[in-house]
Parts: sequence; structure tokens; C-alpha cells
Amino acid sequence: MAALAIAGGVDIDDETDARASLDRGRPVRVVLPAATLGAEPPPGMTDPRPTVPKPTAAGLPLDAAQVAAALPVAALRRRVATCALPFTTTADLAVSAATVGQERALEALAFGIAIPHDGYGMFAVGPPGTGRHTLVRRRLEAAAARQPVPPDWCYVHDFAAPQRPRALRLPPGRGAALRADMKTLVDDLRVALPAAFESEEFRGRKDAIANEYKEKHEQALEAIAERAKTKSITLVRTVGGVALAPVRDGEVMDRAEFAKLPDAEKERIQREIETLQAEVQAALRELPKLLHEQRTRLRALNREVTELAVGHLIDHLRQRYADLPEVCTYLAAVERDIIDNAEQFVAVEPTPPESVADLATLRTGVALRRYEVNVLVDHGKTEGAPVIYEDQPSYHNLLGRIEHIAQLGTLVTDFTQVKAGALHRANGGYLILDARQVLAQPFVWEDLKRAMRAHEVRIQSLADKLSLIATVSLDPTPIPLQLKVVLVGERWLYYALSAFDPEFGEHFKVPLDFDDSTPWGDDTPLRYARVLAQYARQEKLRPLDRDAVARIVEEAARLAGDRERLTTHVSRLFDLVREADHWAGLAQHRSVTDADVGRAIDAGIRRADRVRERIYDEIARGTLRVETSGARVGQVNGLSVVELGGFRFGQPSRITARVRLGRGEVMDIEREVELGGPLHSKGVLILGGFLGARFAAQRPLALSASLVFEQSYGGVEGDSASAAELFALLSALAEVPIRQSLAVTGSVDQHGCVQAIGGVDAKVEGFFDVCAAGGLTGEQGVLVPAANVQHLMLRQDVVAACAEGRFHVWAIDDIDQGIEMLTGIPAGERGEDGVFPQGSLNRRVDDRLAILAERARQFAAESRREVEP
Repeated sequence: MAALAIAGGVDIDDETDARASLDRGRPVRVVLPAATLGAEPPPGMTDPRPTVPKPTAAGLPLDAAQVAAALPVAALRRRVATCALPFTTTADLAVSAATVGQERALEALAFGIAIPHDGYGMFAVGPPGTGRHTLVRRRLEAAAARQPVPPDWCYVHDFAAPQRPRALRLPPGRGAALRADMKTLVDDLRVALPAAFESEEFRGRKDAIANEYKEKHEQALEAIAERAKTKSITLVRTVGGVALAPVRDGEVMDRAEFAKLPDAEKERIQREIETLQAEVQAALRELPKLLHEQRTRLRALNREVTELAVGHLIDHLRQRYADLPEVCTYLAAVERDIIDNAEQFVAVEPTPPESVADLATLRTGVALRRYEVNVLVDHGKTEGAPVIYEDQPSYHNLLGRIEHIAQLGTLVTDFTQVKAGALHRANGGYLILDARQVLAQPFVWEDLKRAMRAHEVRIQSLADKLSLIATVSLDPTPIPLQLKVVLVGERWLYYALSAFDPEFGEHFKVPLDFDDSTPWGDDTPLRYARVLAQYARQEKLRPLDRDAVARIVEEAARLAGDRERLTTHVSRLFDLVREADHWAGLAQHRSVTDADVGRAIDAGIRRADRVRERIYDEIARGTLRVETSGARVGQVNGLSVVELGGFRFGQPSRITARVRLGRGEVMDIEREVELGGPLHSKGVLILGGFLGARFAAQRPLALSASLVFEQSYGGVEGDSASAAELFALLSALAEVPIRQSLAVTGSVDQHGCVQAIGGVDAKVEGFFDVCAAGGLTGEQGVLVPAANVQHLMLRQDVVAACAEGRFHVWAIDDIDQGIEMLTGIPAGERGEDGVFPQGSLNRRVDDRLAILAERARQFAAESRREVEP
């Protein structure tokens, strides 16, 4: 095929297109199509395409310079210096309350404890396992020990308003003493009052009063009887009362005898009886008055006797509580009520049937219960201010509750059934709550804020709160509230409350931000050693030797995903210590060794890696295609991270790209089928920006490309594969094969810079494991962003393979470095004339895009000619 070669202009790939362009006065540069790769150009024509290495069965072999460019072993894993751990085992270390990192959180905690103003509640923010609960509680208890003990709180019966129990504030320990004193008072009265009422003096005075009024009543009747006798009428006492009847010869006349009397006599007797009957009725009407006077005098007698029996007992209590005016006022009310209801202290005589006696006894016990003292909070044995952690902050557990008891098939309650909540127990000190659990309970969050805002805690039945019908229930007087509330929760929860609850910032002004990692300084390994030593002694575990501590510290860096930082998830490290101690016990070691720690790590992975093992097995069997040798056009090994149940592992995947004539679209197949997340889609869209800026600044980007994760059946998220996708796209445009022995991770920006990604250790190790399963050849390795070198803490077997030259890790800063490593062809930079150098990969891409642009122009022109008349 003939061809023309003219510097500059538009690239075309056949003679017809070239002549057509020349006819229109446009210069061209002719490039042979990829199909003629390796063919000799026609006479007089220059082939500007790069010389592409021909792949062998083993792929494109690495040259010495590329091998030498791999990262040194020291950059793959940071080791703990022996001098940083100056001990043989942790048994040599002194016990101390050591902490790891969290200086910011501890400073905020000290501030929140010290500031006395309202609204400075604290929120411990951070991931679980960083010691939030333990550290906060330890510091709060240390501060609370230096603070005064808060008062006791009691509920007592309000004799004026029985449905509204009164709250009494007493010095620490005095609440229990008052309860005991009131119980003793009731017990004494139950003995003293019956004895007083059964005394000879009381009985005599009582009988005298009764006889006095009885005699008055009898005297009135006797006077009437005497007058009736003079008129031949007698006063007869019957079961039904008093009656008048005529008499003859001293005998009461019956009806027959009375009927034989003359009418005049009968009329006289009838008139006399009616007159006397009126006098009898008048005397009987005086009887209630006499009885009332009798009862009044008896009550006065009862009060007098009761006052004598009660007075000295109450006076004794008044003297004991003379410094507490509220208690003295309560004792005065108790005295008045006892005097008014002294009969309740008299023992109930058994009355058949038995149920009636039980009911009477029950009523007496209920009546006497109002003299009890319900100690809501007792600080008699408390030292310092209280620090309360409520692990189940339900409505009643937090704000208190009113319980009920069953009596004769009915639920009843009184002030003795009022129970304290966590707010009562923590009053005057500190209350620690889990934010998630607080928000999960109905009504708790709003009522907690209300209590903090009102500085009082009000006990209300949740049933009453939900009821649509008003019922008679207790309404205890609120108790003044003064405490610091500390919530513990994740960051997203703190930010969500800050954003959506306008009252949140009014009550929790102090965030305690717990970091999930801390810088690895010179003294950090020793600080970790002290924490591990303290934990081992606390749990009665074997001490750890120096190498075991070093291995755990290095594992802490792996968990942090950063060679310059260590994780503060101490709970995971403590789990590792416990498991290592278990393996040390099986091996009969006196101390935990590096081997025990390694065995614990391996065993933990073994328990969790079933899915990873299956995936790697399917790759080895060829079910999931991942090539680790050879070379392919438009195909690259990308790396992703899978996390299941807290276990992370890397999964290699083939990323392929195909290009054709189009309108500048780079299609993400994952996005089109809704398997790609927004971050992944963003990364793919950036590729179009890069291609347009580098290769289509002066002409349209006339391609259509498609990118896909092959054999991906789940969602894809993140932009860490965007560099690999760009490499596949450049390979497809240049039609240059990529080494399949290499894998790539990293994101890319529109300028072609390779940016840091997460999970770099898992990704490198994942490709290593796949390669090792088929045998390491020394040609395999992973390209990682240079910004991720500081994060590398690879497994020891990976580091050993790199040290032996059987595996490699390279760091790249930009796309050009990566494409050169993957293809073995120089990327090339634009010269001053705006043209990439011959033999470069960028030149080949540029030429290919120019051809596509010219074809697109031709199609557009032909379409216009067909439309024109």
C-alpha cells in the first residue's frame, strides 16, 4: 500500500484518505495501521510507530534496570529496633496505668471534667476497641475520688398530698439511718401504744367516761319511769328499744284487759302514754349527743395517752435530726398522723373467717407503711463522687420507675415502690451512656435532654406517658439534678446528632475524639510494651518476651495500614495476646514468644479465610481467569480488597479495555449495569479528562472505549483501579501488550499523577498469593503509588520472597512510569514541536487517536454531502 509522509497535520492510515486531505489543502502524517505491525513500509514512506517488543511464551521479560528499580526490602516492612525494647520479658516492666496515644481525647476529657458550667457534657467519639470506655471511666473515677460525696435522696409520704411523695435531701449515710430510725419508731409504737391502751389507768378512765354517759342516759329514763308509775304506766325495755304499757296491781295489762276498761279510762291512759312517749323520744334524741360527747372525750383520752407514748420517741428523733429542718418538719407531720390514727397500731384480733382476718392485717400493714422511708440513693459507703455506667439505658433504668405490687388480685402502689434510675445514682457525679443504645430506646433521648435542661429528674410511669386516659397515679416531687453526662459512640453518630438535632450542641459541647492510630515514635514500642504488660498481669497471662512484643507492635502497624503509625484498637491487640498465650501454653513455653504470636496470627487468618481460599483456588483452577505470565493487549491485572467479617484480603481481577471510533466516550460497563459505585464511576470519568487533555487538545476525541472488571459479579466501588483502567485503555489504543506478570493499584488524576489508595498491603499480598500458587518466577510483582510506600507493612513471607528476587514491588508517581514498566516501551514526552518522539507509546496513542479523529471527520463530511441536494 502506498503512503505519504508529511510532517505535522492530521494522521491518516491509507493513501486515499491522505490524497483527500491533500486535496482540501490539509497536511497529513501517514501511519500504518496496527494490522501491518512488523511489515515493511512502502518505498518513500516513514513508519513512526514504536518498535514493540515481541512477547514470548513467558511474556515480556524484565531487564536488569527494571528489577533494580524495585523497592528495597527495608521499604516493604518496618521492624522494631531491639534497642527500643530494653527488657527480656514484660515481667521486667513496672506496672503503671499506661495509655497509648489519645492525647487529644485526654486533654478534652480533662477540660470537660474541670469546667463547671452547664452544657459541657462530653461525647467520646471514635471506633470501638480504642479503649474509649475504659479510658474515660478510669479518668472519671480518678477525678471523682477527689470530689465531695453527694447527698442521699429519700422519698417519704406526704400526709397532706398522699399521691405526691416528698423528696428529702440528707447528708451521705443519713438516709439509711433515718429509714432505720423510722422502722424502729413504728416497731416501738406497735408495742407502746397497745400497752398504753391496755393499761389499768386507761381502762379505768375509759370505763369512767363510758359509765358517766351511760348513767346520764339511765337517769333520764328513770325520771320518765317514775312519772309514768304515778300514772299506772310502766317503762318496758325490749330488744327493739323502750316501750310504755299500762299496769294494774303491778302487772302489765294485756290487750284483753285493756279493752275491758271504760272508754274514759282508756282515753286517759292513751293520753298519758302519748305524753310520756314524747318525753321518751326527747330522751332518746339526747342519746346521740351524749354518745358524741363520750367519743370526743374518749378521743381526747386516746390523744392524751398517744401523746404520752409517742412524744418522747419523736422528741428523741428530733434531737438526732435537729440539723436537718426538712426532717424535723417531716417528723412533726408523722407525729400528728400517728396521734390521729393511733388505733392502727393496736394489734388486730383474729376474726373468723380467716380471709377477713388476713384482710384486716393487710390493711393495717398498708396503713403503717406510710411511715417508712424509701431511700432512693444511699451514699453511706460511697467515696467521692459516683461514676455510673448504665449499659441498658431504657426509660425506667435511666429516669427511675414506679413499681406495683399485687394485693388481693389488684395492682397497687405507694411511695415505697418508687425506684431510682441511673440519673439518680449518678447525681452529683458522672453518668456514662452508649449513644446508640440511648437513641434506640423510646423517649429516652428527649427525656434525658429535658432532665439536663431543667436540672431535675422527674419519675413518671411510661404507661402514663403513653396512656390516652388519665389515671390516678403517683407523682413524686422532682429531684434536683447536677451531673456530667458522657456519651460514647461512633463518629458518624456524633456528626449526625450535630447536624440534625439542634439541641445536641447545647448539652454536649466537648467531643472526646479518640484516634484509631498513633504516630510510631522512638518511645512508642516501649509504651505499647507497658500496656501489654499491664494487660497480661491483669488477666494473669504469661509475660511476653522482647521478640513477641516486637511482633505485636509490627502487627499494630499492619492493622493501622501505615508503617509510620500504630493502631490504637487495643482490644484487637489484647485478643492477640490472649490467643498467643494459649498457643504458648500448648507449647509449654514459660513466656510468649514470637513464634506463639505468629501462630496466633496464622490461626486467626485460618479461621476466617474460607472465602479467600475458595477464590484463590478458583483462580488456580482457571475458573476465575487471572493471568500471571505472558502479555496481553488491553488487559491488566487490577487489585481490589474484599472485607468479610473483619477479615481483609486482596483479590486480583482482569481489567480489559476495547476502543473503536466514537464520540469521545469512555464507557464504564460496571456503571451501566449499576454494579459500579459513584467513586468508581468518578475514576472512570477522570480517564476521559486525561485522554482529552493529553491527546486531543487541538482535535476532537473521536473514540469510544469500554472498560470492565472481567468476571465481576458484585458491586465495584472506589477509584483505586482507575490507574489500571487507564493502562488497559492506553494499551488498547496503542495496541501494545501489557505484562500479565504484573498487577497495578492506584488512582489517577486528570494530569496523570498516580495517587494513594487504601489496603495496599492486602492488595500486594493478594497478588503474591495468586502468583505463589502457580510458582514465583522472579518476573512477577505489583506497581503501587509512590505515596503508598510509607504504608507498606507486608507479610514476612512476601518480604522474604522480595529479598530473594522472586517477587518485586515498584513505586510509581505517574502514568508514564507505570506504562513503561508494564509494556517495556518508553512513554515519551511532547517535544517543542508538540509531537511525541518516535518509538514512544504516547506517540502511538496520539497517532491512533488522530486516525480516529480523521475518520470521524470524513464520516461527518460524507453525511453532509448525502443530505445536500
